[in-house]
Amino acid sequence: MSNAEKTTLTAQVEINAPIEKVWALWTTPEDIMQWNNPDDTWHTPRVENDLRPFGKFLFAMALKDGSLNFDFTGTYDEVITNQFISYTLNDGRHSAITFIAGTPVKLVETFEPNDDHPHAMQQEFCQAVLDGFKKYVEGKG
Repeated sequence: MSNAEKTTLTAQVEINAPIEKVWALWTTPEDIMQWNNPDDTWHTPRVENDLRPFGKFLFAMALKDGSLNFDFTGTYDEVITNQFISYTLNDGRHSAITFIAGTPVKLVETFEPNDDHPHAMQQEFCQAVLDGFKKYVEGKG
């Protein structure tokens, strides 16, 4: 299947904060550990983030009850500060996050879903993480 034929899903959120703050909280490991969860039953106990082209990342995600965990891992393809991040997951799927400056800042994440889980579930998971990120950013005075 060519790239043009691959399914992509999109989630987005508008955040009432300056673009520099949104970018910093999206990319700093200590902050990622706080917001990178779809709800309170999840946590991200470990983050490694080498934010540069060809840099690697690892977000260890898990249900707090220990029943499920996985490492979200990949390599950054393109990084433009305060504007754009694209990456390739270790399984070959691609994602892109666009940061659109303004009042509010608009954050748009487009990603290729895996075939292991329903696409609607993956869309909801991603949207829930973005909604949590918005709450985290707007709650940090």
